[in-house]
Amino acid sequence: MKIGELALVAQCTVETVRYYEKAGLLPEPARTSGNFRVYGPEHVERLRFIRNCRALDMSQEEIHTLLDLADQPADGCGAINAVFDQHITHVDERIRELTHLKKQLRTLRLRCVSEQAVDACGIMQGLASMETEAKGERHTHLG
Repeated sequence: MKIGELALVAQCTVETVRYYEKAGLLPEPARTSGNFRVYGPEHVERLRFIRNCRALDMSQEEIHTLLDLADQPADGCGAINAVFDQHITHVDERIRELTHLKKQLRTLRLRCVSEQAVDACGIMQGLASMETEAKGERHTHLG
């Protein structure tokens, strides 16, 4: 199948297919005598796997690791568990960060309880005067 057909079957865009090829997540396809790429069922399967990992917010590095492990089907799955345990830790940290962000937003929102002029708005005053916290090192794989 051609790249457009692959994208359609895998429910993504042609650009996504090309991106994953460039990133080394999809194996290079065979080529016709006219130099067109020809994809097979293994590309569909791998692309769906990648999309499912992305739906779980996994990084490219994590996906690379899982694909490398998938290429060794006789090995034990302990390394897969380790990837998932680490990803769960990343998700937990992101939840903590988002919970803190939500608290900050709610605190600001409580500063403006009625409609008034913008220059008297408690949210705007709070934004102008709040002390920003030093950005700590993020412990997630997202950077």
